[in-house]
Amino acid sequence: MASPQTLVLCLLVLAVSEDWGQEAAIPGCHLHPFNVTVRSDRQGTCQGSHVAQACVGHCESSAFPSRYSVLVASGYRHNITSVSQCCTISGLKKVKVQLHCVGSQREELEIFTARACQCDMCRLSRY
Repeated sequence: MASPQTLVLCLLVLAVSEDWGQEAAIPGCHLHPFNVTVRSDRQGTCQGSHVAQACVGHCESSAFPSRYSVLVASGYRHNITSVSQCCTISGLKKVKVQLHCVGSQREELEIFTARACQCDMCRLSRY
């Protein structure tokens, strides 16, 4: 029978080798491919699929007691200061998706995909 250390090592190797776990194991903010299905309308008259890119990962964040000047300026209400960054899309590109329609008709549609990622200020964004 295998020792407990051997079993733990095998489980760790198995967990890290899975596709879904690779981005989580690598620190930072990275491009991550995913399949997207595009339809020309709600009925799906024409549709196609494409591999698009998303930004996945984690960035640095911290929280610490506020400086004395911040405490005074806030009337002693702002006693914790936090700083954080989020994994965001820093560059977009257009890609063409071939849509297959009823019969042998085809259409082409452009969609956006991430070109580059970076850790940046956290904010609500619409691309």
